[in-house]
Amino acid sequence: MAALLDDLIAEVIALEVRLRACTLRLDARTDAEALHDLRVATRRLRSLLRPFRGLPVADVLGEAAAEVARRSGPLRDLEVLNLELSRHGLERLAAGRERALQQGYRQLLEGPELPRLFQVLDAWPQLMRISQREGLLKGMEKAIGKALAKTRKRLMDALRDPAHDRHRLRLLIKRLRYGQEVYPDFIDLPPKTRRLLLGAQAALGKWHDRYQWLARAAQEPDLQPRVRAWQVALHASEVRADRVLEKLQRRLG
Repeated sequence: MAALLDDLIAEVIALEVRLRACTLRLDARTDAEALHDLRVATRRLRSLLRPFRGLPVADVLGEAAAEVARRSGPLRDLEVLNLELSRHGLERLAAGRERALQQGYRQLLEGPELPRLFQVLDAWPQLMRISQREGLLKGMEKAIGKALAKTRKRLMDALRDPAHDRHRLRLLIKRLRYGQEVYPDFIDLPPKTRRLLLGAQAALGKWHDRYQWLARAAQEPDLQPRVRAWQVALHASEVRADRVLEKLQRRLG
């Protein structure tokens, strides 16, 4: 268990370094991927912590990471929408949203969520050592294996459901994929299965984007010029996603 705890703490420290770098990139506006990379690092952190839900030291960090994810999610959706509008020569529509995006960046950087996350991250290694000494970390290996097996079963059950919810499938695929990445020794997923997970996540991501854009267009009339194209693209992405999901279901089964 000691070696596993050392590895876990080392991984969390590495993610803290990555998150701080992403925050600096976002503050300086050095590149267009800073927010995306920040969200990926946050998701990886939450995947590391998921098997230990119910343990106070894990829950406090998981909740802090979840707050950052909730605050940054709408900003990422707006980033992707602006890229879509610019790709189709609709810079006029993107301009106002770009101003809102820049304001959102500033609110995220100046808000309480990121400082809270970094405050917890700073204290977390010591808190984990204390939890170990108090005997609160017994059965870590079992907890990790059980959590990953549960996620895999939930995904398989969702894939078998004829009326599957694509939003839920996307979430479960992310959980299994990131869980396998952070704990590769605790779940046996062959390379082909991992590639299918990545492909399914990408296909559902494209579907999700179009779904979100159409929902926004219902509330934002200036997006109407893109509605027909998005409807066609939504249907095509559903077909592509279902094909990958069928392959994934067979592979996991």
